[in-house]
Amino acid sequence: MTAEARVRNLIMEISNEVFSFIKNQETSFQDRWVPASHIKNTLNLNYVAVPKDNVQYGAKGWLFAILARILEDKDLVEYKKVGNRAYYRSK
Repeated sequence: MTAEARVRNLIMEISNEVFSFIKNQETSFQDRWVPASHIKNTLNLNYVAVPKDNVQYGAKGWLFAILARILEDKDLVEYKKVGNRAYYRSK
């Protein structure tokens, strides 16, 4: 297996774990909509995404955004935004 294939497989495994987490959390939220902030904070998915010599003001949820998009592309989750807050639930 190539390095590219191994990396892609690991990313897919991580997205599957996030999907399982969303499904497990749904019962705790109205209409099963799990806040993205809850997912990111509980799974500690906030990271700094710039080189050390550059400036970024704190960790951001870029990794979660990528994983959530993968789940949307696989038609596993729904997304909605209310004001400034984002929510996800399984389909």
